[in-house]
Amino acid sequence: MATRYNNVKFIKNSSPLYANIFEERGVRFINQFATATYTPLTPGELSSLVFEQVYWEYGDRLDKLASKYYKDPTLWWIIARYNSKPTDAHYQPGDLVFIPRPVQLIMKAYITR
Repeated sequence: MATRYNNVKFIKNSSPLYANIFEERGVRFINQFATATYTPLTPGELSSLVFEQVYWEYGDRLDKLASKYYKDPTLWWIIARYNSKPTDAHYQPGDLVFIPRPVQLIMKAYITR
């Protein structure tokens, strides 16, 4: 199954800043996902999408919105990525949030890059 981790590279972290963590774990380094970089959607990809517009309210969470609009809370990252706000903490009550649909098209556009 395709996920948001497709095409994301791993890096080897051996930074001295984490020496105490490495020591606690009995390792010299850890592998971790590199910071993902994304290219914007093309005009053609955007023209194939429709958008729900909702206002962020107290108690909202990205996974709850994904569950409501996509019937899958694990797709929260699509809403986060499209709105360029990666976590719930980046939203304030009253913020306009765009929910791109259909989810299959937006996933294809994001995962195949």
